[in-house]
Amino acid sequence: MTRFYENKYPEVDQLVMVQVQSIEDMGAYVKLLEYDGVEGMILLSELSRRRIRSVQKLIRVGRNEVVVVMRVDPEKGYIDLSKRRVSAEEVVKCEEQYEKGRAVDSILTQVAKRRNVSTESLYEQIAWPLHSKYGHSYEAFKLSIQEPEAVFGSLGIDADTLVELKHTIARRLTPKPVKVRADIEVKCFDYQGIEAIRRALKAGEALSTEEVPIKVRLVAPPLYVMSTTSTDKTAAIDTMEKAVAAITASIEKEKGDVVVKMAPKVVSETDDAELKALMEQFEQANMDVAGDDDSEEED
Repeated sequence: MTRFYENKYPEVDQLVMVQVQSIEDMGAYVKLLEYDGVEGMILLSELSRRRIRSVQKLIRVGRNEVVVVMRVDPEKGYIDLSKRRVSAEEVVKCEEQYEKGRAVDSILTQVAKRRNVSTESLYEQIAWPLHSKYGHSYEAFKLSIQEPEAVFGSLGIDADTLVELKHTIARRLTPKPVKVRADIEVKCFDYQGIEAIRRALKAGEALSTEEVPIKVRLVAPPLYVMSTTSTDKTAAIDTMEKAVAAITASIEKEKGDVVVKMAPKVVSETDDAELKALMEQFEQANMDVAGDDDSEEED
């Protein structure tokens, strides 16, 4: 276990991730996962805002918990913690921070092993200075994928370690593309219904960006599938939701409607395989319906 941050102990009011070691009469003994496993305690009175009927329902040995620091006595090594003073929003914030720390720790541990040096020495030379400069060394590591000299240039890292560090960061932190899909039924029984559907689908595709290219394909009337592949999951889902809204607005002007069978979400290879099998069944029937033109061919 290593210390993620330069300070040996956390500060009062700081959120920290702990792992429960034991439960005693006074409270729960825990180790602070980001601070080299230093010991702390959550008093029973600080476990919950409500009356405690069963400690085991609130906290269990071996489980990770987000807590806030109440008191720190560096001389005696006492750290008093509270679980009940932590809000749901703070739990999410701390979990995100902890995962960033774990990612950095994993990278440095790997580099240390390959270079036969201590992980702590890499923290001292690399992670702690970057944490101070960028708010978190994780953010610096991500930036280094595009701007390695700007991030690492002033740290005096030896050439072999720098090569190993950049390689490990690129392998661990380069965003992986995800596929986002939405299934929609588009109907319009007006006289110009086919053209109305075509225009509506084009309105959705028009919201494509370089980072989030949208394609619309026919499965079988009236079912269409929208899809995109992007390294930015949040932007992909957001853009797809806007595309569905654009299609809906367009077709409703033509007295048609849209039924969302599956809202935009990240799909797996299994989901894609099932969709492909379904589309192949209809392709055998040689269906040629509005919206299934050359620009909407399958990837």
